[in-house]
Amino acid sequence: MIRVVVADDQALVRAGVRMMLEAAGDMEVCGEAADGAEAVRLAERHRPDVLLMDLRMPRVDGLEATRRILAADPAARIVVLTTFSDDVNVYSALRAGALGFLVKDDPPDRMVEAVRRAALGEPLLAPSVLRRLVERALAAERQTARLPGNLTEREVQVLTLVGMGLSNAEIGDRLHVGVTTVKSHVAAIMEKLELRNRTQAAVVAHRFGLVDAEFNALEPPRGARERGM
Repeated sequence: MIRVVVADDQALVRAGVRMMLEAAGDMEVCGEAADGAEAVRLAERHRPDVLLMDLRMPRVDGLEATRRILAADPAARIVVLTTFSDDVNVYSALRAGALGFLVKDDPPDRMVEAVRRAALGEPLLAPSVLRRLVERALAAERQTARLPGNLTEREVQVLTLVGMGLSNAEIGDRLHVGVTTVKSHVAAIMEKLELRNRTQAAVVAHRFGLVDAEFNALEPPRGARERGM
């Protein structure tokens, strides 16, 4: 059972999210917070598998709550909820270490899928949100981005596929390797590039020019069709 804390200042939104998640059958909402301070307390008390965090809340907002929770527990998995895909705090939440982003008018099945993937450490981002993040990263660093020379060819392939939004299992199928091997490559990429999660890795893949604005590889990852690499 996936244990979830929901943080939103609107009681009706929290009730709707609870109903949606618990109807999935494999999730339970173990806590509800009306502001960021309460979200921080619930995260410490319950250690949920996933936190759904609204950005705009009174007293302590979702961005500050995200920072505090991840400072205390870097392994916490936070999916940010936002009303607008261009919320100025979304990029800051990514830098703080949020795992994924959802727009509140996304369909229910996307939220359920996002929680399931977040529980596995794999983000699912609203396309409009990821596009905004990519645009901002490209605008800020287009002239200076260089692919690090310490990445192996295989790690570049994996980073490209992460940037395309593929899960570990899908990457394994593409490269004809096991999921454990993919996880090892992803971990190595995170360490070498000093990233906190796959969401940051996906943005980096775009910034390095491995993936285009439509989430397609600009050049098919070399070796993707060669078994055993």
